[in-house]
Amino acid sequence: MKYTLTRRGLLKTGAGAAAALAAPSILNASGSLSGKEIRLLTWSDNTGLAILENIAKPFEEMTGARVIADRTGSTSEMVAKLRASGGRAQYDVITLAGVGAVELAGDGLLAKPDLNQLPNLAKVDPRFRTGADGHGIGYLLWTGGLIYNTKTFKEPPKSYAEMWDASYNGRLFLPPATWTDALDTIYATGKMIGGDGTNSEEAFAKLAELRSNILTFGENPAQLSELFRSDALDIGGVYAPAFFAKELANSEQSNMGATYDVEEGFFADLMYTIMPKEKPGADDAVHAFINYTLDAKVQGVMAEAVLNGPINQEAVMSEAAKASPFIVKPEQLSDKAVVHDKTFIADVREQWISKYQQTLS
Repeated sequence: MKYTLTRRGLLKTGAGAAAALAAPSILNASGSLSGKEIRLLTWSDNTGLAILENIAKPFEEMTGARVIADRTGSTSEMVAKLRASGGRAQYDVITLAGVGAVELAGDGLLAKPDLNQLPNLAKVDPRFRTGADGHGIGYLLWTGGLIYNTKTFKEPPKSYAEMWDASYNGRLFLPPATWTDALDTIYATGKMIGGDGTNSEEAFAKLAELRSNILTFGENPAQLSELFRSDALDIGGVYAPAFFAKELANSEQSNMGATYDVEEGFFADLMYTIMPKEKPGADDAVHAFINYTLDAKVQGVMAEAVLNGPINQEAVMSEAAKASPFIVKPEQLSDKAVVHDKTFIADVREQWISKYQQTLS
C-alpha cells in the first residue's frame, strides 16, 4: 500500500434508497479485485492513520486491490483539492465532514453511489445512511465537546463559558479556523450568550475577548497532548476526543479529560464517504471499499481506535468500548446533541472561517 503523506450533518434515506437496499447485490470480495487500484483521500492525523490500518490494509489483504492513500489536514483542504481538479478527479473515494459533501454535491462534482452495491448499508441506522442529496454515504459519527486538564478541574466543566475564566489566561486552546470544530466553536459561543447558535456577529464579538488568552490553535493533536501532559494547558474546545483515545484512557499520566455534558450541548456530525465524478478507479472496487467501511467489525474497530460513533447497528465492540463515555452511539444522541443544518453551514462556512481568522489572529 502506498501512503502519500500530504485530515479532517444527518439525513434520512429516501424511499428509493430503501427500495434499493431491499435486494442488494453482494460482491464476492475474496481476491476478486486483484490488480485494481483505489485512490483514497483522507485525514493526515491519527483518524486518517486508523483508516489506513483498520480499513485500507485489511481490504487490500481480503480483495487483492491496492489502496493508494493521500492525506491532508482538513475538510476545507479536501474540498479545495477536488474543486481544483475540475472534471478530472484524482481520487476515487474521500472521507470527510458532512458540510464538505454538501458543498461538493452542490458544485456538481460528485457521483451518486449505487446503493445496490452497498449491502452493509441495510445494517446502518436509517437516519445515517445517506446525505448530501444522495451523494454521501454515512461513515461514522464525529463528536466534539470540551477538553480539559484533570489537575485543574476536579469535576468536568459544565459550560463553554469556562474558557472565558481569567484564571485560564494563556492556558487556553481553540480549534484551527479551517476545521469544522471552529464552526462548532462559533455556534457554541452563540448559544452560550443566549442565541440559537446562528447569531454569529455576537458570537465573534465574544470570541474576540479570548484573543490574548490563547496559547495555541489545535492543528497538531500530538502537540496538544504534550502541552496537557506538561501542565501548560487548562481547557479548550470545541474539539474531538477522537484524537486522544490513549490519553483519555490514562488521565493520571496525560492530565487529559473530555466531556460532552455541557449546558450548550455537544456536537455530532455524520461524516461521509463520497465518490467524485469521473473517478479514475473501477466502479466495483470503489463500491466494495465503501461497503467495507460499513462492515460491523470495521465499524467496531474504528470506534475503539479513534472514539468515533459507529452507525452500523450491529457494530462489534468490546464491553469497555460499549461503556465508554467518549464513543457516542446513535441511540445515545439526545437533546444535548447539536446536529447542524448542513446546508446552512455550507452556506456560511467560508465567511465564518474568514471572520474567525480575523477575530482571533
